[in-house]
Amino acid sequence: MSRRSLHTPAPEAEVLRARLDRARAAAAAAGTDALLIAPGSDLRYFLGQAGGSFERLTTLVVPAEGTPALVVPKLEAPGYADVPTDALGVDVLTWVDGNNAFELVADRLGAVGRVAVSDFAPALHVLSLRAALGDAEQTLAGPVVRELRMRKDAAEIDALRKAGAAIDRVHARMGEWLKAGRTEAEVGADITAAIEEEGHTHADFVIVGSAPNGASPHHDVSDRVIEHGDVVVIDIGGPIPEGYNSDSTRTYAVGEPRDSDVAETYAVLQRAQRAAVEAVRPGATAESIDAAAREVIAGAGFGEYFIHRTGHGIGLDVHEEPYIVGGNALTLETGMAFSVEPGIYQAGRWGARIEDIVVVTEDGVEPLNTRPHDLVVLPQ
Repeated sequence: MSRRSLHTPAPEAEVLRARLDRARAAAAAAGTDALLIAPGSDLRYFLGQAGGSFERLTTLVVPAEGTPALVVPKLEAPGYADVPTDALGVDVLTWVDGNNAFELVADRLGAVGRVAVSDFAPALHVLSLRAALGDAEQTLAGPVVRELRMRKDAAEIDALRKAGAAIDRVHARMGEWLKAGRTEAEVGADITAAIEEEGHTHADFVIVGSAPNGASPHHDVSDRVIEHGDVVVIDIGGPIPEGYNSDSTRTYAVGEPRDSDVAETYAVLQRAQRAAVEAVRPGATAESIDAAAREVIAGAGFGEYFIHRTGHGIGLDVHEEPYIVGGNALTLETGMAFSVEPGIYQAGRWGARIEDIVVVTEDGVEPLNTRPHDLVVLPQ
């Protein structure tokens, strides 16, 4: 049986209700009359059900004052049957084709001056809501919602630990598939299957970057045949049934590396990743973690080859706040979870990256990936 069909556990009703209460308070503090939450990870955060976004409007209306309401097409309402709306204090307002769902939202809200709409709501819905809400100012809900989602609770951290252990088990099996004479695509297909076998609902991404392809951080897979001596970047991840994601990168060599500078360069990368992880603690800033990795790499003469931020937040989305990048002065707090993934990429030759997910603890940091950071030389 495919893991895609397994029951997806949702948080307890009291957890979801507390999130809704915090959202209402956060909206009020931001001077916003209501949040309009579209299907996707934000809706899953508040209701335990992501739903789907189609041409028909579905939205969770979260007023700063008053009772939240789920506006949903009647034909799609059965998909929300497992949401404990009564326990959450959420009204369900259904509509049928021929009704104006946007006017239904406007009637529910009444006279409002400012509403915040999900960052990834379809333009089709955003523009129709704008017309229905008249003179109400529309802003993005992201700045309000991300303040809630950035700080993971104990259950969320447990889910991220579970996801981290699952992807570690896939990396531990890499020697089964990563061999000279196979294409990146063939290796990637085996990894994709293993990601599901080891506890994920599906593979969200599989990067197999061999030799020069490893110098492209977001390479996918290709028909390139892996050769003896290649350095290969493997970046993989996906969600577990609870909805929380894994994301981990390790760098491998297929037999002894053919390039003489691999060991020395890779040692720099190890020092950079270790320095960044060791800098994580409450009170540090996001940009200081980025700087800790960047200073090591630049100091060794590879600064121009580190071409992306050091990390990104992770949770119900693979990429979310906080972003570990220069210019982000956000102060890290207990419960924030993000990647630490410096890389060195030499175009036309090879690349390398080391990535762990970490969580800020009360007195430091907890890495959620525990596979060794050494360059893994796979015997051929």
